[in-house]
Amino acid sequence: MGLDDKIKNAAEDLGGKAKEAAGKATGNEKLEAEGRADQAKADMKQAAEKAKDAFKN
Repeated sequence: MGLDDKIKNAAEDLGGKAKEAAGKATGNEKLEAEGRADQAKADMKQAAEKAKDAFKN
């Protein structure tokens, strides 16, 4: 996994956590759900990158 990909995935995960927290704080269920979705998307990308790395080695 490239460093750029790791940074992008981490940023997306943190952004999702921030969205989720903002949604909880304001009672905005849609924003909270978007935050959880962003986190899940980042997790899936990270898992795919790890799988690619495993096959390269």
